Amino acid sequence: MNLKIAVLPGDGIGPEVVAQALKCLQAVEETFNHNFAYKEAAVGAMAIDKKRTPLPDSTLSLCREADAVLFGAIGDPKYDNDPSATVRPEQGLLKLRKELGLFANIRPVKVFPSLIKNSPLKKEIVSGTDFVIYRELTGGIYFGEKKLNKAGTIASDLCEYSEKEISRIAHLAFKAAKSRRKKLTLVDKANVLESSRLWRKVVTRIGESYPEVQLDFLFVDNAAMQIILNPSQFDVILTENMFGDIISDEGSVIGGSIGLLASASVGDENGLFEPIHGSYPQARGKDIANPIASILSAAMLLEHFGLYEEAMAVRQAVDKSLEKGIVTPDLNAKSQYGTSHVGDFIAHNIVDSEDDFNMNDENIDLGKSTII
Repeated sequence: MNLKIAVLPGDGIGPEVVAQALKCLQAVEETFNHNFAYKEAAVGAMAIDKKRTPLPDSTLSLCREADAVLFGAIGDPKYDNDPSATVRPEQGLLKLRKELGLFANIRPVKVFPSLIKNSPLKKEIVSGTDFVIYRELTGGIYFGEKKLNKAGTIASDLCEYSEKEISRIAHLAFKAAKSRRKKLTLVDKANVLESSRLWRKVVTRIGESYPEVQLDFLFVDNAAMQIILNPSQFDVILTENMFGDIISDEGSVIGGSIGLLASASVGDENGLFEPIHGSYPQARGKDIANPIASILSAAMLLEHFGLYEEAMAVRQAVDKSLEKGIVTPDLNAKSQYGTSHVGDFIAHNIVDSEDDFNMNDENIDLGKSTII
């Protein structure tokens, strides 16, 4: 298969983790005889510094012409700590989602058996957790009309949804549930919000077309609690933009590190694939950032184009790195393996998946494995 991939490394650790994802995609090319063409462009704080806008027209054009976008991270403390800043890096990502029509954000949350001990929750609570969040991405309070009075003392943000916006992501979520464990949970605040009541009405009606899928409802405050008390009860979670933003970050810590969670943002024609962690500027250039979320985002990119065997090869290589302890310090405080080394190990295991790796324990303690 031939694919044109726009590469947007972004800010902070974005370039470092995206570089590892690219290694893995190149390994897939070599192993499965594909041809992927990559073109890089600026976005976020990096783009503001260079072109005074977080999403230059040239970057948007590249993304529109590409088959898919591989995204790193966005954000910079100099904007986070300046409430008066009128141009912010995050505006670039929001605009990109809107311009590409990326209305559905898909975030799998899965606990790896080899990392259960890393979870802040008890083993018996997190064991078997495997759910996916479908978050509406281009509507709601983030995109609604914003007002601030002249005195700067009263502000408002409008949360608005149309039936069409709800319907298109609901169908995706029901189809996903149909192919999984056949359960869908709508998370809303229908006891208070009119927009949430519209969500319930539309999703309930659409659910009649998927009789094999069990549909239930949770208020967002209860859902946030249930994700901690009993995360394995969930299969597919469907929710609006802001609620999805919050609970997906909550779900991300269940596995023990936010550096493990990938995501896909898809529309009718385009797809963007990114780790859900932030730009983590404190780690930039230190070779300690966990690249696995970015690598698994690349696996989601492959799945998006029906390359399931290739995606599985990436996931199996990731599993091997976790089982062998070839991980960054966020997963093992004693680990001396860096971002690049973990990426190399995973990419190598895509190319040579049958290799038998024998590790010298003494060298592992030093962070230098001997591969035989």
